Amino acid sequence: MIIFGVDPGTILTGFGIINSYKNQISYVHSGIIKPNPKEDLSLKLKHIYNHLNLSVAKYKPDVFCIETAFYGKNVQSAMKIGYVRGVAMLVASVNNILCVEYSPREIKKAVVGNGSASKEQVQYMIKNLLSLDITKAKFDETDALAVSVCHSIKINSFGTTKNSWKSFIDKNPERVI
Repeated sequence: MIIFGVDPGTILTGFGIINSYKNQISYVHSGIIKPNPKEDLSLKLKHIYNHLNLSVAKYKPDVFCIETAFYGKNVQSAMKIGYVRGVAMLVASVNNILCVEYSPREIKKAVVGNGSASKEQVQYMIKNLLSLDITKAKFDETDALAVSVCHSIKINSFGTTKNSWKSFIDKNPERVI
């Protein structure tokens, strides 16, 4: 199953694509979309839409996953992220792909085991889980990959009582660092 993850943002939008097959995950592609900061918001959204749409056409994901909006103190920022989320969800809808949402806490819990993990911890785990040799990866890129990995973990039930982290580690000792 090809999983396409998105970490929405108007300055940088991260995307990460993985393959999840029989409880194994592998890296496919990732990157960031960086619209021109001098452009109007509508042009930034168009740029993000076009880039995501091209990537979906190229990699043909089975599912599209996106991080839910983070509600901080800045309402303007939350609204702008909401616009990018809408554009990303539109890409999924136009391409007839199931769109699934995960909260930042849910993603961190799935990937790191701690819902309040730092971006550095998430990046470290993603690099190790996917055996990535990315030295200059931006947090937006590894956060998007984390969204994809979170979905893989959820659909494979690694986080349930029946299949706990302990049983995952027991079954996959080579993935422990």
